[in-house]
Amino acid sequence: MSRFIFILLFLTLSLNVSAQESGVRIALLKYNGGGDWYANPGSLPNLIEFCNSNKIANIQAEPATVEVGSQELFSYPFVHLTGHGNIIFNNQEAQNLRRYLEAGGFLHVDDNYGLNAYFRREIKKVFPKEELVELPYSHPIYHQVYEFKTGLPKVHEHDGKAPQGFGIFHKGRLVCFYSYECDLGDGWEDPSVHNDTEENHTKALRMGANILSFIFSH
Repeated sequence: MSRFIFILLFLTLSLNVSAQESGVRIALLKYNGGGDWYANPGSLPNLIEFCNSNKIANIQAEPATVEVGSQELFSYPFVHLTGHGNIIFNNQEAQNLRRYLEAGGFLHVDDNYGLNAYFRREIKKVFPKEELVELPYSHPIYHQVYEFKTGLPKVHEHDGKAPQGFGIFHKGRLVCFYSYECDLGDGWEDPSVHNDTEENHTKALRMGANILSFIFSH
């Protein structure tokens, strides 16, 4: 599996046919440890619909679910991890995720409040020598299709901390983007689910569209 395969997948986005028939498919990452990896079931479908309807991408309407240690992981150029609780990667899963990311895959992790300590612990199993670094506001991920001059939007207040976007780079390429204190996934859900405003819902979808646009063009 190589980065070239993922590029070939993206080339199908330009075809003038339905996403369900020919678009790429993205996936939700299923992990062990007891955390609710299945949180916000409507978030990815809503993000996909937004990206397709705004001609940002051509993605199959139904996201897949894939386990961290599965070889099926290599079928998806983008995987999304979320939840509120514990995450555990065994050695095989950590190695599989690393190979996927090194081969050209991309991991987006959204801290759905309570995930932070567990994710930071487990990602060290995947990249023990790499650090999560905060991305500057000038990073292209904030300026793809929509402008976010001050970084991630704040969807939910929680502890009142400012949202932060962190990344892991491998050989100069961003392979993992971690949205912290932001709740993008909550914002992607229908506004009625978490009593979000339409403004925050739109901001969250636009930031999600930027993430997908970035990975399909870098």
